[in-house]
Amino acid sequence: MKKVSIIVPCYNEEKTIRLLLDALWAQSYSRGEMEVIIADGMSTDGTRKVIAAFQQKFPDLKMRVVDNPKRNIPSGLNVALAAAEGEYVIRLDAHSIPDKEYVARSVNDLEAGLGDNVGGVWDIQPGGNGWAARSIAAAATSPVGTGNASYRYATKAGIVDTVPFGAFRRTYLNQIDGWDERLLSNEDYELNMRIKKMGGKVWLDPAIRCVYFTRTTFSALARQYWRYGYWKAQMLKRYPSTALWRQFLPPLLVASLFFFLALSIWLILARWVLLLEVFLYFMALLGIGMNSAIKKHDSALIIGVPGAVATMHLVWGAGLLYGLTANTLK
Repeated sequence: MKKVSIIVPCYNEEKTIRLLLDALWAQSYSRGEMEVIIADGMSTDGTRKVIAAFQQKFPDLKMRVVDNPKRNIPSGLNVALAAAEGEYVIRLDAHSIPDKEYVARSVNDLEAGLGDNVGGVWDIQPGGNGWAARSIAAAATSPVGTGNASYRYATKAGIVDTVPFGAFRRTYLNQIDGWDERLLSNEDYELNMRIKKMGGKVWLDPAIRCVYFTRTTFSALARQYWRYGYWKAQMLKRYPSTALWRQFLPPLLVASLFFFLALSIWLILARWVLLLEVFLYFMALLGIGMNSAIKKHDSALIIGVPGAVATMHLVWGAGLLYGLTANTLK
């Protein structure tokens, strides 16, 4: 078997890093043919202690921790890639749990030449036990909340625009210069756009599965989606042909709310239009919340899911609008 380098950007993941490491140790792929490289953004919690304790208990899985002083994901990935020695590179996150066949199936698909980047499907789970965490996870599995990303629900393998994380030949990643460190989010999507632009293929295989933990609070969700929206705008400015009509619905919603709110200062009709828009949006979200509550037998989702979906829409939309006015990429 070929040697595989698993690269993981990490920062203050004390609570979840052990779950990832346990899952990597339990892979069906030979541990002697794997190495794990964790690019730590100078964590201030007990992340490194957890990693050290794991290394001491399971020395048969080769593992290294490299510093990522820039403390962002793409720089961490590039630092880890530079340290990688395997023929294949598999990128994972510190808050994910890959299925035991994850590495083996990724390598098999690469060796079969199915794609230059191979990825799978997320099994989205709450990052905590609270009602907010459960609501955010339910919203993240809804097409209304997060669009129609195929890696959240796909059952058939095929060529797609993007996959989460990904698996690559190391030589290929080095040829395309790894991840763009100017993008502090959407770095995987941008990488996949570059692959496709160069004539490569991005392959999604639903047999490759990974548990992904969502945020646990609405404030953390808002910060995440502001970042997503802002950096999505930078992506669209670079690759305008990748824009989809559905991506403009959240910013249009945000813009219309602000427009009618400002206009309502002078026009009574604008107040009624604003109230109608808010009412219809709330009722639509309430329907989604009730549907989620019934499916999952969790009454907290009736209000929690609408709150999470609204946060995703409004914050992402506002972040995108702001990002379109900013000239971040040089």
